Parts: sequence; structure tokens; C-alpha cells
Amino acid sequence: MDTTTPRPDLVRLTDVSKHFVVRKDNNLKDRIVYFGRLGNAHRQDFIAVDEVSLSIEAGTTVGLMGANGSGKSTLLKLIGGIVSPSSGKIETRGRMAALLELGAGFHPDLSGRENVYLNASILGLTRDQIDQQFDAIVAFSGIGDFIDTAVKFYSSGMYVRLAFAVAVHTDPDILLVDEVLAVGDEAFQRKCMERIAQFREEGRTIILVSHSAQQVAELCDRGIVLADGKVVFDGDTNAAIGALRDVLDGRRVGEVPPESTMHPIQVKRIELLDETGEVTRRVAAGSALTIRVHVDSLRPIERWELGFSIDTPLGHMALASNTEVLGVRLAPISGPVHVDLRIEQVHLGPGQYYVNANAAGVSEESSHGLMQGALFTVTSDHPTFGTVAAAVTVDSAGSGKRG
Repeated sequence: MDTTTPRPDLVRLTDVSKHFVVRKDNNLKDRIVYFGRLGNAHRQDFIAVDEVSLSIEAGTTVGLMGANGSGKSTLLKLIGGIVSPSSGKIETRGRMAALLELGAGFHPDLSGRENVYLNASILGLTRDQIDQQFDAIVAFSGIGDFIDTAVKFYSSGMYVRLAFAVAVHTDPDILLVDEVLAVGDEAFQRKCMERIAQFREEGRTIILVSHSAQQVAELCDRGIVLADGKVVFDGDTNAAIGALRDVLDGRRVGEVPPESTMHPIQVKRIELLDETGEVTRRVAAGSALTIRVHVDSLRPIERWELGFSIDTPLGHMALASNTEVLGVRLAPISGPVHVDLRIEQVHLGPGQYYVNANAAGVSEESSHGLMQGALFTVTSDHPTFGTVAAAVTVDSAGSGKRG
């Protein structure tokens, strides 16, 4: 893509707000008792999105971040046309696919096949286009023979797999994604992220809501942070992640926290290095990996310890260790340092993994951790599944061999 040529805006919001009325008289008895009395005393106007203005260029991958209730999911639904704004103007161009409430457009009494045609037509495909994509949709979903079963008999995993498959096969110009990694099994989550990464490489516009700062850092080239329905930061993803941490810690964006509220020892960031010492996000199964943890302290600490863990996207621990169990005593810390923890051979199965780190004072009680501080992908030539990498062979005579 020629980045020197100005790209058109595919999404433009001007002073957009969304208000909801929250009722406090939640049962029939309260409504009868208070009917016609006290006016609107039992109703509250909640502002989910507050006068937001922004534009998103074609080919941009944008991460929407914020605490729970900050308005990011409502903003995504406004962009997708799922809900209408209370005020302001929303302009979009191109075909849009929304991975918000997956399967929300499915009819439970219709079969998977019928719902594919219904949902894809709603998303803008003609019958001929759906015919051409149908086999690919079914293959991607993994539904198999259940495609002709009514979806009300589907498991939740089957439901979301089919809905995701339909959405990503509509050839969208704009892809809206709301916490897609929060649903489905690990293999489905990997497939989701791979398809999203493919869309990014193809230059499509992606707007992603995620609670994972590392997901945003991995996929996005722009970060927008919301707090109480307002945009408090819009810019580079790394700076946006810092702004998000300010918001989560109750500070204004860019405000330096008072020393009294800071941990005496802090994990600042995590880097991953390959066998040559270069920063990497991809590791081949069986190769070496160095986890470099950057730590700082407000004042000298004589004895302290450091640990790490590697998790799957579902939060299951795949590997963990620390300096105490390794029998290593770290030098006293009195400022910024980094510690390298080297894994000689990574025997993890193919897929994505998160790295967490924690530092703890021993001579002075203090502890601070950084969750999902790094994300990496393991590649492997072994056709196996799970979190362990291994070579497997089959003896056609019947006696299995393991390698």
C-alpha cells in the first residue's frame, strides 16, 4: 500500500453521544406504587458515549481501550449501526462486518445452512456470492455435518464459530471486533487472531476492542483510550497503553503518580529476545528464548526476587519459574536494571502465548507484577495440538512409536 497517498476516511464521528435511561424501579410492584409520583426520581440518565469526535482512515488498525463501563463497546456498536446516537453524526463508507455479539442475527429455529444465507445476505452478499463462499464458511467454522441442524441445538462454541466464519467471509472493508478472544476455545481464538492479522496485512480497516494491552500492541497501529464515555487519548499504541494504565490507576493521562502511591519495586516492561539477542515475537519450537524483564526501584533494596509465567490466551499456565526456585540470588537493586531469564529450548505447541512477570522485595516487603507484558507466537513443523511440542510417528504395523 502506498502510504504517501492520502487515504480516505472510512469512519467519521462528529460530536457523537449516546444516552441510556436507567430505571431504579425494576419490578412491577415498584412501578405501580410510584406510578405518577416523584416524576423521574426513579429514572437516571446514563451517558455511555459523551461527544466523541474522531476519524479513521482506510487501512488503519485501531484499538479501543478503557476500563469496564468506559463506553468502548457502545462506541463500537454506534460505528457499526447496531445502536443509534442520541446526538451527533456518524459517517461510514464501505462494507462492514461486526464481530460484536456473535450470532446475534441467527434464528434459532433455522438450520446452520439457512442461517448462513440469512446472515450473509444481511451483511450485503448476494445469493451467488454466498454460494461461492459457502464451502469455505463451513470449512472455516468446523461445523461439519451439523450445518443442516437447527442452531438452537448448537453448543455455544459451534454458534460463535459459525457466526465468525460468516462475518469474515463477507469481504468487509471495515471489521469491528469486540473481545473476540473472550469466547470460544483456544484453537478458535488462534484462528480468529490469524484471520484478523491477515485482514490487517491486506490493508483492511479494523477497529478492535480489547482488555489486553498486548493484543492492541501486537495488532494495532493506533490506540484510543476512553474514560467515562470521553476520549482521553488518541495516538501511538505504546503511548495509548501508558495512558490506559494512568486511567486504570485513577490518574489523569500523563500525570506522574505521587511517590507515596508507587511500589518500591516495579516491573516496567518485558522484552523477548531470540537466539541472536534480537527482539522477537516469533519463536520456533525447540529454539532458545530469553525473557528480559526491566525492573526499577524507588530506593535501594538489598534482597529481591523475580519470577515469570507463560500463559495460553485462555489464561492457563504453560510454564513458570522464579529466581528462588532456581537458586539464584540477585544483586541488590537501587534503580533501573534488567534481568534475563533464558529458556534453552522452547517446547511449547504452536500458537500464541502471553508472558507475565513479578518482582518482590525480600529485605523490604514489596511486590509488583506486569500481566500480559509480552505476546509471542510459537511456530512448529510438528502436526500436533496443545501446549507441548513433540514429534509423533505412527507404525503402520500397529506398534506405536513416540518421538
